[in-house]
Amino acid sequence: MIHIEPQLLKRVNTWLTSTFDQETQNYIQDLIANNQAELKESFYKDLEFGTGGMRGIMGIGTNRINKYTLGKNTQGLSNYLKQSFPSEKLKVAIAYDCRHNSQSLAKVVADVFSANGIHVYLFEELRATPELSFALKYLNCHCGIVLTASHNPPEYNGYKVYWQDGGQLVPPQDAEIIAEINRLDYAEIKFEANTSHVEYIGKAVDDVFINESVKNGSFDTSTEARENLNIVFTSLHGTSITAIPETLKRAGYTNVNIVEEQREPNGDFPTVKSPNPEEPEALKMAIELAKKVDGDIVIGTDPDCDRLGVVVRNLDNELVILNGNQAMIIMAQFLLEQYKQKGCLAPTDFIASTIVSTPMLQNIADAYHVDYKIGLTGFKWIAKMIKDFPNQYFVGGGEESFGFMVGDFVRDKDAVTSTLLACEIAAQAKAKGISVYEQLIQLYIDHGFFKERLVSITKKGIEGAQEIKQMMIDARENPLQNVNGSKVIRIEDYQLSIVKDLTTGKETTIDIPKSNVLIYYTEDGSKIALRPSGTEPKIKFYISVNTTLDNVAAFKATEQKLETRIDNILKDMNLD
Repeated sequence: MIHIEPQLLKRVNTWLTSTFDQETQNYIQDLIANNQAELKESFYKDLEFGTGGMRGIMGIGTNRINKYTLGKNTQGLSNYLKQSFPSEKLKVAIAYDCRHNSQSLAKVVADVFSANGIHVYLFEELRATPELSFALKYLNCHCGIVLTASHNPPEYNGYKVYWQDGGQLVPPQDAEIIAEINRLDYAEIKFEANTSHVEYIGKAVDDVFINESVKNGSFDTSTEARENLNIVFTSLHGTSITAIPETLKRAGYTNVNIVEEQREPNGDFPTVKSPNPEEPEALKMAIELAKKVDGDIVIGTDPDCDRLGVVVRNLDNELVILNGNQAMIIMAQFLLEQYKQKGCLAPTDFIASTIVSTPMLQNIADAYHVDYKIGLTGFKWIAKMIKDFPNQYFVGGGEESFGFMVGDFVRDKDAVTSTLLACEIAAQAKAKGISVYEQLIQLYIDHGFFKERLVSITKKGIEGAQEIKQMMIDARENPLQNVNGSKVIRIEDYQLSIVKDLTTGKETTIDIPKSNVLIYYTEDGSKIALRPSGTEPKIKFYISVNTTLDNVAAFKATEQKLETRIDNILKDMNLD
């Protein structure tokens, strides 16, 4: 006998009406008869907007990515645009990545916008996410959409929304748009396209974007140094193949070895377990190629080309992956030094990062006498900083999750320009007879040796989401008092917007939007952050420790001490 919870049945029955096509209804009837567990997963909630827009598994249901959930989003967004800009001719830009159904879903989104009388600039083929952020501003659009699930597994897709400034949605627009979407009935979605409002774009925009990437990512590197740098690049079957090779070529890099097995865009990502440059396995083929061709630097990007992994040679000439914090530190310091040498660095200039990234960036900003701004996880908050402080120049910034942004011509993490920047750093270093890794060690000597590690715990499905929720509740109700023998002296709770100094008992207010993040600081300078992922079924633990480093000779031993301290923290927290 079939028994479905009343609330779930109500949601399911909505999708068994004539508003939905027969194929959808047949699929749901099959789930009712044969797979109620999948039925519940598909319908128990509405798919939500998180850190990087809306992401989810493709399929039928309110908790899945499909033409109806994205159509409802787009109809709600269309309504909101008309309310926000009542006397303007509305324009939007749409891009999509290499994932299954990205192109067809992009067409659905374009159809709904056009049916609402909104002019659509739709990329004719897959394009990198940073190009959408650029194109939106370049074409004077009111908003933009990218169909992508970034580095998530092949069964996922997603819907990122960008606003007029080129950054992703932030308050108050995000809540207002979500409210408008939630007010809608599925029957109100206008799916019938007005083709006169759909304009395909491609190479003309590509050329401007790539030229701007070269302009923003190039510095005073000699032609000889560029030609002498041996680069290995992989697009990991993603969109970056449409932009990065050409960007490097226009900048003067002639020695670029592409991992051919991963060149072709493919939503199955057949040569990797995960198309995420944060995962060492994803860069394995590129590193193997670098060994064969004696590469100086390896770059790998995620499917929508906003994250990049950077591999350089260490003190023993071995190829090692820089973590996101290390790459960010190197890039930010290089930019500041370039501006300083040109005499155009002002105290009001700023670099930026996030609350779960390395505290070392603050030390670098202080050393260059520039402002340092910090926000919640996600580049939408860095884009908001640029918008909120128009009289301060944004030099660059990043976050620990392998993202960086150079200047403000793109308002999201940008692996195109950042790849060029990484190559500029490597080329200049090689021309001086040193390595990028040696430069990193010098930064540790100058600004303190900070070491970070990320631990992610995956909890899938309804039960997993509840487990993650309970873990955060437990952390708040029973806060850590000691970590690895060091007393907790401060707790930052971003959900309650409170900083509590445990030494004095004093509480202060956090002037950052609320978020489900909890950060502990200990007497020995350790920092432990807890945060549920906004785009994946994971809870993340960010560990940061630090000490001083006197010289290069002491690097390996000091690094091992920091690694051991992190191991002990994880063991103490039962995360090892």
